[in-house]
Amino acid sequence: MNDWPDRRTGDRSERYGRGSASPQPEGARAMPHIQRRPAPPQRPTVPPQSQGYDDRYQDGSSGYGNSPEPGYDSGYNTGQVYGAGSGGGGRGGRGGDAGYVQGRPAPDWRRRIKLGALTLVVALLVVSVSTYFWADGKLKREVDLAKVIERPEAGDGTNYLIVGSDSREGMSAEEKKRLRTGSAEGKRTDSMMILHDGSNGPTLISLPRDSQVEIPSFKGSESGKMFPGTGRQVKLNAAYAEDGPELLVRTVEFNTGLHIDHYVEIGFGGFAKIVDAIGGVEMDIPEAFKDKKSGADFQAGKQTLNGEQSLAFVRTRYAFAGSDLDRTKNQQKFLAALASQTATPSTILNPFELYPTMGAGLDTLVVDKDMSLWALGNMFFAMKGVTGGDGTSMNMPISGTNGGNLVWDKAKVKQLVEQLKNDEKVTVKGN
Repeated sequence: MNDWPDRRTGDRSERYGRGSASPQPEGARAMPHIQRRPAPPQRPTVPPQSQGYDDRYQDGSSGYGNSPEPGYDSGYNTGQVYGAGSGGGGRGGRGGDAGYVQGRPAPDWRRRIKLGALTLVVALLVVSVSTYFWADGKLKREVDLAKVIERPEAGDGTNYLIVGSDSREGMSAEEKKRLRTGSAEGKRTDSMMILHDGSNGPTLISLPRDSQVEIPSFKGSESGKMFPGTGRQVKLNAAYAEDGPELLVRTVEFNTGLHIDHYVEIGFGGFAKIVDAIGGVEMDIPEAFKDKKSGADFQAGKQTLNGEQSLAFVRTRYAFAGSDLDRTKNQQKFLAALASQTATPSTILNPFELYPTMGAGLDTLVVDKDMSLWALGNMFFAMKGVTGGDGTSMNMPISGTNGGNLVWDKAKVKQLVEQLKNDEKVTVKGN
């Protein structure tokens, strides 16, 4: 039964808004003015309340017998797609949706930032790992501390034996002349230091090369032959000249009772290259001095030393009244300044400074077989702490001389070693 009132007239505007009495929808013949346009390819949206059905039912009434206002078009069409765009300005069924631009979703900036941060972290990780393996491969792990016999027990903290040798290995004749190193065969120790890195701050202790020590029994580093101790008294640098780093470590441990955890050695050429790689080292020289043998010629005051000048600075001893003792003090000042200016963010985070510096240093460093890059880095930062006010620098306590050799103060040395072993604050004063 058809409930639609039969009130059709010849007026098309009235008939289109109110339907037909026929049981079938009004055909295309009765609505010749309706032209269907294909909807633009946009995501369908929920039609607004005023679209997609006859407005006569909007107020919830039956609307029977009511005529629309003049000129009103309800938009009724059996084939119309609800929510399609109007074709004007690219807007959707709700007059345009701010969440869509030309049919594409708005960019998710939070997701993009997360992806960008993740990409950066991955890139930094790859670079860091690559740098680690590159640097690790450059270390010369040539010293085998397992060959050292009768070693004292290890204490708290980490002890490094740092050696500056007069090795000319890899230097050209021109470099030897420029750096005034001479052409002596083999290598000897020009400087020796113990760096203790512990919870009470770092302690840097110079061991004068002219220190009188006893050569103990030892195992030959190359031959493996056992050599008994005879009580022989020599200068400390003679131990290195006799059987290299292993005997030097054995001699230091025997005469101090302190366990050496790591060994680090650098030659003349490598020392100068590191300084030049970082653009020089700034030093404050309190008094002017000259030395023909080392080539030193310095004025008093702040100045930046290049590789050649730096080598002359740390080698000079004849220009000072204290000779070797004054030289070791200058060596401590310089190495601490070098570490302080190298272990900085401007060097570590700048690849144009980091790689040349690491390349120059790692190519010439000789270390023990158990040395890791992490331990080596800790050594440099500990040395930097010596100048930062967190640590102590001193010479080994001396009680006097014996035929030109420096004799250690045994009582003070014992007290010093006990404080280092227990990782206590050092109160012993050196020369």
